[in-house]
Amino acid sequence: MADFRFKAALRGVWVPLTLLILWQLASTLKWVNPQVLPSPVQVVVRWWAYLTPADPYDPATGSKLAWLFSGELVHDAIGSLTRVVSGFAIGAVLALPLGLAMGASSRVNDWFNPLVQLIRPIPPIAFIPLSILWFGLGNPPAIFLIALGAFFPILMNTIAGVQHVDVIYLRAARNLGADRFTLFTRVIMPAATPYILSGARIGMGTAFIVVIVAEMIAVNNGLGFRILEAREYFWSDKIIAGMLSIGLIGLAIDLIMARINNHLLRWHRGLERDRG
Repeated sequence: MADFRFKAALRGVWVPLTLLILWQLASTLKWVNPQVLPSPVQVVVRWWAYLTPADPYDPATGSKLAWLFSGELVHDAIGSLTRVVSGFAIGAVLALPLGLAMGASSRVNDWFNPLVQLIRPIPPIAFIPLSILWFGLGNPPAIFLIALGAFFPILMNTIAGVQHVDVIYLRAARNLGADRFTLFTRVIMPAATPYILSGARIGMGTAFIVVIVAEMIAVNNGLGFRILEAREYFWSDKIIAGMLSIGLIGLAIDLIMARINNHLLRWHRGLERDRG
């Protein structure tokens, strides 16, 4: 199993590695303007400068590890992640009960579905002017936009999960004498969990996209703000370094979410294997 995973990871490295070699070759041979598209080496040098503080290490101020992780990139990443987690939590807390209610009750679905379908196609970015008017500048408008971006993927997947519960399970539970509460907690919720977790994973990805846009408008720190600042000074290498940092953090978050999903859905994976 370990050998298989290593080979799969190795296959996934070839494409980005090839692109990096072609990118470096194009920069070395002057096929592109280095001011517009700096070489990977320039980006790595800038990324390291972005990661580490400008002041030299002073042993009296603390450990070398603390010095290494006290740079601008770390502070920006922490600021962005704090906004993402806060907004995602708010969006999930609001979306989950509403989605369960809309999926389980046709009456509740009739009440809320027109409003949901009206607002859902509007991208969260379109709410930026209103969010600034309502909340001012700083974290509140950014968190509002992130919560909005995470809300609808979780909501729609929760509704779909509840509505797609196999009717055989429902009939079997009723024949065994299950009341509505037991039916909901012991049958509907477990059956809808794969959909809910899938929506949470999509919502987290959307939240991370929205935070970058929100930081370019409403706050004065974070990865999005730093990319916008680099654009104003025409620091192409820092722009790409910031983009790569976003990609790496987003990849780490997605891997964590995938591991959590796999852990919580071990029973579901086993059921799928039994059916196969």
